[in-house]
Amino acid sequence: MNLAVWVERHGRRRPDKPALADGERMHADWRAFAARTAGAAGALRDDLGLSPGDRVAIVMRNRPEYLEALFAIWHAGLVAVPVNARLHRDEFAYVLDQSGSAVAVTDADHADDVESLVGTAASLQAVVLAPGERWDRLTAASPAPLVDRQPEDPAWLFYTSGTTGRPKGATLTHRSLLIMSLSYFADIDPVMPSDSMLHAAPLSHGSGLYGLPHVARGAVSVVPESGGVDGEEIAALLRHWPGMSFFAAPTMVKRLVGDRAIAEADLSHLKTIVYGGAPMYLADLEDALAVFGPRLAQIYGQGETPMTITALSKEDHADRNHPRWRDRMQSVGFPRTDVEVRVVDDDDGELPVGEVGEVVVRGDVVMAGYWERPEATAEALRGGWLHTGDVGSFDTDGYLTLRDRSKDLIISGGMNIYPREVEETLLRHPGVGAAAVVGRPDTEWGESVVAFVVAADGVAPPPVEDLDRTCLDHIARFKRPKDYRFVDALPTNNYGKVVKRELREQLRAEAE
Repeated sequence: MNLAVWVERHGRRRPDKPALADGERMHADWRAFAARTAGAAGALRDDLGLSPGDRVAIVMRNRPEYLEALFAIWHAGLVAVPVNARLHRDEFAYVLDQSGSAVAVTDADHADDVESLVGTAASLQAVVLAPGERWDRLTAASPAPLVDRQPEDPAWLFYTSGTTGRPKGATLTHRSLLIMSLSYFADIDPVMPSDSMLHAAPLSHGSGLYGLPHVARGAVSVVPESGGVDGEEIAALLRHWPGMSFFAAPTMVKRLVGDRAIAEADLSHLKTIVYGGAPMYLADLEDALAVFGPRLAQIYGQGETPMTITALSKEDHADRNHPRWRDRMQSVGFPRTDVEVRVVDDDDGELPVGEVGEVVVRGDVVMAGYWERPEATAEALRGGWLHTGDVGSFDTDGYLTLRDRSKDLIISGGMNIYPREVEETLLRHPGVGAAAVVGRPDTEWGESVVAFVVAADGVAPPPVEDLDRTCLDHIARFKRPKDYRFVDALPTNNYGKVVKRELREQLRAEAE
């Protein structure tokens, strides 16, 4: 099963219907989409010397060429490595090197950073600019036949940070992405060929993954010209493209709720807003339901089990008469059709209803493992279950509520930030003796990054501007702390480990 067969089939079945759109303008119908991906697939093989199983990175903002590249990679039997375009150059270098990507497809915004990595990232041999003259030549090449792939063959390396701060590539197979797409139809929404999918969130993450069911059914994929979330633009696109769905982080939903253009818009063409990636405050959710009506569905998932653990359906959101409606709205919903979900103790024993433990999940949607990380794979998949690192409990109706994260993950604006990475960056500054980074509740972003800093022995605390510059030199801007707290010492336990719980409680008490 090669997922690129979807494009090939619709190229025959729906040749004149829109497949890719740049705002209101059709970028390609299905005939053109199929021809361009098949041409680029042949060129990747013949001109760039790639063989099935080789990795190709995509480092670009949302645009129609992103989807052309993704399906061309699969058509050629290659493995896609979509990279968060907001990362720092050094972070690009790590992902490309660790994945062994031989080619990178990028855009003008990221070309300088990516092209500078040729010869630096050990495996990177060539960079292709899209859109651009070379990409046009590739897509215009003679169409190549679809390369046969087995269900267990890798399709997408989804890079998600670990507790060490270094990203790990969750290996998503053709089978896992197919199961994810079928699960969308079962639990979130049916999709019709007349529908549309708006990509306002990054294609390298949830929007790209949840775009796959729409490609499978022949719906049009719409990329806003702004490349992001703009209420006036979305209102205009809703007038043009019917049956529109999109994936959004809670912060994006909140922003749209407060946008006057959305408040005044005709929402009759809006089908579904799938939100996830971070908790949504109940008050914000009620505001969103007041604006959008019963069009919201929540998903809980991870890169390791792409977007598929539990779901809170549109029907759940609409059922306000249920006596536990408010409790359900603060849960992450009910286990998805294609997975088993348990809450377990430290010995992986299943816990009864109401007891709090780690959330584990099993099913064909779960990753094959971490790319070239056998020890991390064995730890995450021990006993045949993916150990999510999230802590929660089930209620008597089978709804899962997350209580905490055993990994110190911070989710800000829907983006994952791991404190260890920020701490290691701060420790590069000679004036920093110790650092601990935690998340603080933030009504706009979900969480904001706060750094507790101990100055190096014998020196004054470094200026905040210097710490900001150190961060910006080494990590993505969105990971930079929003607040620095200079302290004499960090709280530790008997083993010398920093007790971050005390830091979080301090911030929580201040907020209250």
